Amino acid sequence: MREEGPTLQSAAEFRSGFVVVVGRPNVGKSTLVNRLVGQKVAIVSAVPQTTRNRIQAVRTLPGRGQVVFVDTPGIHRPDHRMNRRMVAQTWQSLSGVDLILFMVDAEAGKGAGDHFILERLRTQSVPVFLLLNKIDRIRKPQLLPLIDAYIKESAFQEVIPLSAADGTHCDLLLDQILAVLPAGPAYFPDDYLSDQPERVLAAEIVREKLFQRTREEVPHSVAVRIDEYREEAALTRIRATILVDRDGQKGILIGRDGVLLKEAGMEARLELEAVLATKVFLELWVQVEKGWRDKGTVLDALGVVGPGD
Repeated sequence: MREEGPTLQSAAEFRSGFVVVVGRPNVGKSTLVNRLVGQKVAIVSAVPQTTRNRIQAVRTLPGRGQVVFVDTPGIHRPDHRMNRRMVAQTWQSLSGVDLILFMVDAEAGKGAGDHFILERLRTQSVPVFLLLNKIDRIRKPQLLPLIDAYIKESAFQEVIPLSAADGTHCDLLLDQILAVLPAGPAYFPDDYLSDQPERVLAAEIVREKLFQRTREEVPHSVAVRIDEYREEAALTRIRATILVDRDGQKGILIGRDGVLLKEAGMEARLELEAVLATKVFLELWVQVEKGWRDKGTVLDALGVVGPGD
């Protein structure tokens, strides 16, 4: 995990380290990482398995420390080669970190998937925090028995109920993270935010806008491939292909008279212009690629990498 050499920034009490966030799909891992970093580095949606690749995001607190958060795909029972790669990435991300944040959905309650993850986490030698997310959606009498059920099954260094959506107890979490990280220098410059290349970010933003506008059965079958990313003097040109499994899904994504695709493209373009601080020309095409989630060459091109084939 520690692939970058330390910078010259160093102080006696300055703390730094790598912190991985794991949990079932749709528990709010990416929302939390965005909240803790203070900027959007990962797309979010109500659709499970939105995150398909491990993402590093850095929060530097001047004079206090630097936290390298590792956002991971949700751990689930894989049914395609893509999903196997995603889950394998998450397990692989446990290696070489200083702290594990095990995040659960307090509203959904404890499930078999949480038990499965806990069995693996008990073999780790680093501290584990239990984070119970979405407390803004439940009442306190529901929360206490849930906490009790988790701590009976496993020992945690800290147990923190929070809401990644509205920020409740997120500052407390950040303080607790810094308290357990080792003293050491910053691993990245102060202005470093994420390891996501701009062309990857472009694909993710397009995918997020499509997720927000399509029915529940479509997003898992959608991927975005960047075919061209060209930076000019005052304009960035991006040409992308949206892959789907079936002809019917193509029609859904395009929408009547092409309205859905146009609106999603406009929203993606506006967000990209804000992020890239330049004008963006965005061109989107939809292509049917049957069974793309089981094709290694397609997954490689999309950047869904890792073991698990």
